[in-house]
Amino acid sequence: MAISNIENKESQIWVYDENSECVGRMPNNRVELAGYTSDFFVTVEGGWIRTYDQDCERLGSLSAIGVTVRSVSGGNFTVSEAGDVRTYDRRCKEVRKRGA
Repeated sequence: MAISNIENKESQIWVYDENSECVGRMPNNRVELAGYTSDFFVTVEGGWIRTYDQDCERLGSLSAIGVTVRSVSGGNFTVSEAGDVRTYDRRCKEVRKRGA
C-alpha cells in the first residue's frame, strides 16, 4: 500500500494509505515532518534526519547538523549542506552530490 497522507495530531504522526485508513502512528515529540512520498516519509528529529516506511519503521538516518531538507519526491530526498546539494535514497544512502 502507498502513503497518501500524513497528519500531525494528538501528539502523534498519523500515516494514511490510499483508502484513507490509518496504517501507522508514531509519537511526534521533537519530530518535524519534512515531507513524504508514496513509499516513505522524512523527519528531522533533533540532530538527525530519519526516514520511515508507512508502518513507521525506521529505514535510515543521517546527521542533520548543518543540513536542511529541501525536498522529498519520488524515491529520494534532497538536502543542502555547506553550499552542496545532496540527494539520498529512502535508506539515507547518498546517490548524488552537486556543488553550489
